Amino acid sequence: MNRYFTILLIGAVNFGIAFSCGSCSKDDSGSQDTPQEETIDPVAVTKTNATKIYMHYMPWFETKESSGNNQWGYHWTMANKNPDNVDANGHREIASHYYPLIGPYHSGDKDVIENHLLLMKYAGVDGILIDWYGTFDLNDFKALKENSEQIIDMIDEVGLQYAIVYEDRFLNDIVNAGLAPTVTGAAKTDLGYMQSNYFNDDAYIKINNKPLLLNFGPIVLQTPDQWTSAFSNLSTKPTFLTLWNESAEAGSNASGEYAWVYENNANLNNFYVNNLPNLDVAMGSAYPGFHDFYAEGGTSTVIGWTIDHNNGATLDETLSMAQNANLNYLQLITWNDFGEGTMFEPTAEFGYNYIQKVKTFAGVQNTGNVFAEISKLYDLRKEYKGNPDIQKKLDKAFSYFVSMQADKAIALLNEIQ
Repeated sequence: MNRYFTILLIGAVNFGIAFSCGSCSKDDSGSQDTPQEETIDPVAVTKTNATKIYMHYMPWFETKESSGNNQWGYHWTMANKNPDNVDANGHREIASHYYPLIGPYHSGDKDVIENHLLLMKYAGVDGILIDWYGTFDLNDFKALKENSEQIIDMIDEVGLQYAIVYEDRFLNDIVNAGLAPTVTGAAKTDLGYMQSNYFNDDAYIKINNKPLLLNFGPIVLQTPDQWTSAFSNLSTKPTFLTLWNESAEAGSNASGEYAWVYENNANLNNFYVNNLPNLDVAMGSAYPGFHDFYAEGGTSTVIGWTIDHNNGATLDETLSMAQNANLNYLQLITWNDFGEGTMFEPTAEFGYNYIQKVKTFAGVQNTGNVFAEISKLYDLRKEYKGNPDIQKKLDKAFSYFVSMQADKAIALLNEIQ
């Protein structure tokens, strides 16, 4: 997927070319110079921190318009919330202690994806790690896959990368539903799909020249033999990371581990002290806090602990730990798990504070403060949804943002406003 945007510059003439061709003759008709086409490809953000920064991303949100059954998706409602109820601030009732700045959304909405990826790009994020439930048509897995592929379809347009975080927790359910003969057979199907559709993509993250694959667990496939079987049809075994302290369950199939969020920051420190030195590939973590909504949302899930956001101090501490650990790879947990309160996505409560801290950590250079302007692009997308002429201008603003010409993008947005 190598896409680019072109902008037709009517009557624009490069001064250097015009000067060097000052004596060139025109045709007999005296026609004007041929309009020149400016190719605008994604340009990487300039950073001083060499650590690769990846964002864990949830593609599981649905609205009444997107769900197919005219119902809000579970991740906005849990068991007892109704987003049709709107408070005095204009906020819908959702299953979270926190409220997305753009309001509750459909994960497959291209305007939402554009907003999320641009914000991450300007924060210095190199790619996203998509929480992925496989290929089988069970529960909401089909919608999750479709949403994921809408995101993947725009990744290279923005100049970011992606990899998969595979959820093996529902493999038994797939077998019980008669959709696969065995759990390893189901995993083979999913991995084969990844190989055919993701792993060879230029935008797919590679580590040690192999596609990166994370597993949230293992939870069902808990023996090395099972993972050997699951990988047996792949032409190239991935750089495979399990959750911290669980790589033994994959044996030699595992290339390393990644840290997560659990109970307190001391656990993360233990990962850096005890696990990191013994792993071929290690991915650290940073997070702003953990405050789940499961009990208030009427679910049966009980977590039993929280990590206070502490007005940004928790994120400061975990980013500092990552800096001191001299990591090659860092996962930010998470962009948008609103149900667990780990979101970096801008919210009514924290504004752009968390992605600003990531930007500082990454050492992003010469971009200015454009997060609010990127959100303005989203607002204008929605305000002028049925206006194709305005949308073309917004497309041009998007192309300027991805090519790191934010000043031109902002000028276009201001013209529209």
